[in-house]
Amino acid sequence: MADRRGAGLALPALLLGAVAIGFAPIFVRISELDPTATAFHRAFWSVPALALWVALERRRRPEAIRPLARADRIALILGGLCFTGDLTAFHWAIVTTSVANAALFLHFMVIFVTLGMWLLFRERPTLTFVAGLALALAGTAILMGQSLSLSPAQLGGDALGLLAALFYAGYILVAGRLRARCSTETIMLWTSAWMALALAPIVWLSGEAIVPATLEGLAILIGVALVPHVAGQGLVVWALRHLPAAFGSVVLLLAPVVSALLAWGLLGESLSGPQMLGGAVVLAGIGLARRGSAR
Repeated sequence: MADRRGAGLALPALLLGAVAIGFAPIFVRISELDPTATAFHRAFWSVPALALWVALERRRRPEAIRPLARADRIALILGGLCFTGDLTAFHWAIVTTSVANAALFLHFMVIFVTLGMWLLFRERPTLTFVAGLALALAGTAILMGQSLSLSPAQLGGDALGLLAALFYAGYILVAGRLRARCSTETIMLWTSAWMALALAPIVWLSGEAIVPATLEGLAILIGVALVPHVAGQGLVVWALRHLPAAFGSVVLLLAPVVSALLAWGLLGESLSGPQMLGGAVVLAGIGLARRGSAR
């Protein structure tokens, strides 16, 4: 009964997770620190919150706690390193190509996740699902179309955006498989701790400042840890126990729609007709992918 109830809540949880992740660019935009240092704080401040979550769950359900198998520990480390590669490559893409290009290429991760599920786990997508995926990705391109630019000088940055997509797809695939054996809080705590450990030397080598100048700057960093990461990624990982990873990756295309709406409402950025059309196309693509997705 509990598992059936969880399956019924999985799609709303995934949608809420995508909405929370949509706040990430807003936090990065208003952060006092550079993007890579902000990514480090995103992982660093999430660790105590996730450790508290794990402690509460152990106290509430001690019978559900069991030691992690060696293969699961290795997979958790791999998941953390994949997320580190995603954030690092994406933030470097932002400074070497346009933000719109970097964001669009990042969302190609839906293709990599779908291919990974097919090639690695023999989960072949239906034609309806592929059509929904293509429609949602086209909507993302329309949403960002006014800011997209193609230039030979930006090819390196565009390639970094694709690399970020590959890393993020790896994280989604690992998390989706681990949810059959590990709890959400365990996956989030382990991967976030490894993210913080891996990002610390990257920030140091980049020469970015790592300490915010004001308490407001610190609050923004804690916000990016709690909202897009603990809440957003936590809901996504929880939902992956009940939904295919490929469909989950398509739903995450909702995040740029949310980011555009937040930039319009909070930062005063204009919201054009093509952007609204792109958002509607993304929603239509998600609905079509849902119809063609296996449970």
